[in-house]
Amino acid sequence: MFYELVVTKDFKISIIIPTLNRVKYLPRALDSAFNQTFKATEIIVVDNGSSDGTLEFIKEKYPLVTLLEESKLGVSAARNKGIISSKSDWVAFLDSDDAWDNRKLEVQKNALLSNSLNYKLVHTEEIWIKNNIRINQMKKHQKFGGYIFEKCLPLCCISPSSVLVQKNIFNQVGYFDESLPVCEDYDLWLKICSKEEVLFIDQKLTFKYGGHNDQLSKSYWGMDRFRIKSIENLILNYDLKSYQKHIAIKILIKKILIVINGAHKRKNYSIINEYEKKLNYWEKVVIQLN
Repeated sequence: MFYELVVTKDFKISIIIPTLNRVKYLPRALDSAFNQTFKATEIIVVDNGSSDGTLEFIKEKYPLVTLLEESKLGVSAARNKGIISSKSDWVAFLDSDDAWDNRKLEVQKNALLSNSLNYKLVHTEEIWIKNNIRINQMKKHQKFGGYIFEKCLPLCCISPSSVLVQKNIFNQVGYFDESLPVCEDYDLWLKICSKEEVLFIDQKLTFKYGGHNDQLSKSYWGMDRFRIKSIENLILNYDLKSYQKHIAIKILIKKILIVINGAHKRKNYSIINEYEKKLNYWEKVVIQLN
């Protein structure tokens, strides 16, 4: 199949696809990227140390792809490398096991250009497919636009594969946190949404696939442990507004209690001790703030 990339003067997008040993899923992701009605300036695949023939496959089948190689440093490092290497003002992330509707980038670009507000991030509604069966999202996964910092605190409500973001925002809030093996997207969206209003397109333009064994969410227990680390860092090191800090601490305490309760069930006393210390600290902070 023949593909082409088209340089558009007024609006340029770089697509960034991190991957690790997903050669069987990559064609679906890459085909959906190349088949966009609004063509990207470049499609970057950052290989995170694959051993399944990914590099050879891309070089043979998708020669127009900009292929970056690195050691196995994690998805955050891969995305960051793609961002830094990209040549466009806008970047779109696509996980190597996901895919897009062919109109996805065009709809996002048109929505940004037709809106008087200077949005720096736009995301879309998505379709979830698990083990080849379409599944319904729960109410807690509902997507929103606007100032959504408070809605982003309980769990990640922006999918990386749905995002189109202005590249210069990373100079303001930083990149994906490479110390987080999971919840790195949750962390970045919180940082952005603490400062920016985001645009949401209520169209199902992103296809999110799940169920396979190599998903990062299956590799770690107690995902709230990583959300706790993210919220603590946000409170301590970012210039939050007073009301944002109060809300963040409230959610933080709830998540610490969840981890403690889970540790009690597993009789994991080291975790209990660690997170009870956190709980005591943040409860004292609440008293001081009040």
